[in-house]
Amino acid sequence: MTLNLIETLPESSIYLPTQSRILEVQPLTKLEKLFTIELPGGIALGHKPGQFVEVSLLGVGEAPISISSSPSRSNGSFELCIRRAGDLTSVLHRMTSGETIGIRGPFGRGFPFERFRGKDMLFAPGGLGLAPLRSLINQVMDERGNFGRVIILYGARHPSELLFTNELAEWQARDDIELHLTVDRADDNWKGNVGVITTLFPKVDIHPRNTVAVTIGPPIMYRFVLMELLGKGIPEGNIWLSLERRMKCGVGKCGHCQINHLYTCQSGPSFSYAEIKHLAEAL
Repeated sequence: MTLNLIETLPESSIYLPTQSRILEVQPLTKLEKLFTIELPGGIALGHKPGQFVEVSLLGVGEAPISISSSPSRSNGSFELCIRRAGDLTSVLHRMTSGETIGIRGPFGRGFPFERFRGKDMLFAPGGLGLAPLRSLINQVMDERGNFGRVIILYGARHPSELLFTNELAEWQARDDIELHLTVDRADDNWKGNVGVITTLFPKVDIHPRNTVAVTIGPPIMYRFVLMELLGKGIPEGNIWLSLERRMKCGVGKCGHCQINHLYTCQSGPSFSYAEIKHLAEAL
């Protein structure tokens, strides 16, 4: 009875999850899986790189998840990279294609993609940060002729924790992308750089005034990556990051994401450094 009642509520409600179908579940690492989701009728999600959705299961709960796929590759579906980290995500990891989940959104302010055209792009994701940044990277790849250099610096704790390894190999093989990888701890098969992500910055030279840098990763990473980016002379307004880990309700009602006067889920989660440099607790 409850399910039928929910399905008859107005679809325009920002509080109402849309029952959506799981098309595919692909394991990425021991903790992460990539879910391909289809809205009813295959309608487009209509998101922008950097936005997120709320994923829910009746009787279990709801959580904000960043969108991993780019709008240019929607094909009637979208992708979510989900880490098993709690009750809801543990149940999600046991689900298979054909089952349904609730989706609200997309929410938040994405990256200003139009402003990036014509610029060199420097991406610096750390760990799970590649999941939301993949949306923007692939959008840039699909409009490759509208951008200058594309540099990707990606770090993870261990080779087994690197995400989207097939795509990393594809990017590595392209001659129009500069990809540098690093891990904190190597295994016997790792032949690349060992060290935190900031050890990759000396490997690249950039034209700072024509470069947009975008970084997403654990909060502890931001301070050190920002020091590297600022040290290379990139203007504060051209440095972008995401505070997506602060999300909760998605619509500015619960206050979980509030930083001083900002509701991150509405003003962000994508911000330029110039916009939030005075909010020390945000970084």
